[in-house]
Amino acid sequence: MTLTLVLLVVAVALVFEYINGFHDTANSIATVVATKVLNPAQAVLLAAATNLVGALWGTAVAKTISSGLIDASVVQVTPQLLICALLGATIWDLITWWWGLPSSSSHALVGGLCGAALAGAGNNFAALIWNQPGAHWWDGKGLWPKVILPMLTSPLGGFLLGLIVMGTLIALISWIGSLPEPVRKLGRPRFVNAFFGKAQILSASAMGISHGLNDAQKTMGIIALALAGATSTGSLNNLPDYLQFLRIEQDANKSFEIATWIKVVCALTMALGTAAGGWRIIRTLGHKMVKLHPINGFAAETSSAAVIIAASSFGIPVSTTHNISAAIMGVGVAKRANAIKWTVVERMVWAWLLTIPVAGAIAYVLVRFVAVAFA
Repeated sequence: MTLTLVLLVVAVALVFEYINGFHDTANSIATVVATKVLNPAQAVLLAAATNLVGALWGTAVAKTISSGLIDASVVQVTPQLLICALLGATIWDLITWWWGLPSSSSHALVGGLCGAALAGAGNNFAALIWNQPGAHWWDGKGLWPKVILPMLTSPLGGFLLGLIVMGTLIALISWIGSLPEPVRKLGRPRFVNAFFGKAQILSASAMGISHGLNDAQKTMGIIALALAGATSTGSLNNLPDYLQFLRIEQDANKSFEIATWIKVVCALTMALGTAAGGWRIIRTLGHKMVKLHPINGFAAETSSAAVIIAASSFGIPVSTTHNISAAIMGVGVAKRANAIKWTVVERMVWAWLLTIPVAGAIAYVLVRFVAVAFA
């Protein structure tokens, strides 16, 4: 593993993180822009700051990506394999971004890793960790507990929580409207919009923190995996003093700490991606799927952030896209079922279902092509 290849992995990983900003960070600020609580420039600044806070908060998800999905004893995790995995995810992200579909960068990365690992192992499915129980239900490893099951349950949780929060707020405002003056005026649209316009800044901040805590860590895991592998093989032994920060030592449990510089660089790269191209996704989530007011945005962001933060604490790489989209659907249904534009939802669901297999297939083909081209 040469230093050049290691640095190429880092570069491609940061490109993926930049593309992630097109997709997933845009999701975290879509509702606050759609409700006109913040303008796009203000929302991007808020997303950048809160994503950085979230990215520095924990590393459980990064460790899942770096050591919980691929069995390194079955397939050698080379820089070439990681580059193909990242390219598979990036290509699919760009395709869905062009279509304006909020697909999952998280699942694209998982799909890319699985497809690349399967190709690198010569179609040996043992290269993928399917279900490896831990001492407790929350510390197991594998695709089933960390990816597949959460892929089904976390959007459902976002939908139900959005429905419950929005339904509760509607009932509370209705009750306030039945009270005598001057309390009754607190339930009028003007006051409600003003109050939740301010409250939505807090919920949007929570959304940004949850995104940094989960999504930003996935690329951190890839970079840390590449640097730890290069360190263990001795490829970084003769680095000059000013590059010693690239070395990452592994402990006896095959785990390692994510360096602070990796966290900061990933978070800032994601913010730049948001500023550059996130508005296609924002239009789909914030305008096309359902009409949002500040109270709706608050309910959706609060619900989605709660689910993502809970998942992140257990090292589960859930999709910000799926959760905020599902929460918006739940909020829309709480208003009335026909408030949702179901044709837009149908297109999104197809993107969700295709993400892992298509990104995996692209990465698989790339690994095979590299193997043949450089044989």
